[in-house]
Amino acid sequence: MDDRLIVALDVPNALAGLELAEKIGDAASFYKIGLGMLTGGGLALANELKQEHGKRIFLDMKFFDIGATVQAAVKGIAQYDLDFLTVHGDPHVVRAAKQGAAGSNLKILAVTILTSLDRADLDAGLIVPGDLAEIVATRAARAFEAGADGVIASPREAAAIRALPESAGRLIVTPGVRPAGAEAGDQKRIETPATAIASGADHIVVGRPIWQAADPRAAAQAIQAELA
Repeated sequence: MDDRLIVALDVPNALAGLELAEKIGDAASFYKIGLGMLTGGGLALANELKQEHGKRIFLDMKFFDIGATVQAAVKGIAQYDLDFLTVHGDPHVVRAAKQGAAGSNLKILAVTILTSLDRADLDAGLIVPGDLAEIVATRAARAFEAGADGVIASPREAAAIRALPESAGRLIVTPGVRPAGAEAGDQKRIETPATAIASGADHIVVGRPIWQAADPRAAAQAIQAELA
């Protein structure tokens, strides 16, 4: 199966997540578990899906703190033999995360600008003025220079990031992906699965269009077919 599709298990707890993964079956091999399930057994589910079901796991924690704290947190996560972990793309955070992941196969992905944000949101957060896509590309370059294995960005910035010299051999993972006709929800910078991959993404993250579907397996299969 094509592991370019990462299914976001944005459900309340580990039991619901396991049930959803069982419904999807062999239509997906890569799952994202995020903060929404942190207190609902998310780490236990990540370990079960990885060790007992042979799935790849993306733990979406978006760590941000002083270096020592980030390093310690990532070191703790690294013992679970998961695949991807997100941290904020600030260079000091990325460097600390890479130190914490040392000796493991855990890939550190740096968040550039959340796909639910636009320029007005950046203004409200006192983020440097300028074109949003250019800010994303700059943050990606700085994260790569700090040692990030990849970055998180919307599909709309994937091509610009892939054009960076620093992106060679690095991963681009794109949330904000919606099949044609699907509702955007809280995402503001979206594209279709095929467009995201064509723009340079290595993996796409899809949540609601799959887990809210009447037939999650069929929804995942339809996206896989689009990527084929």
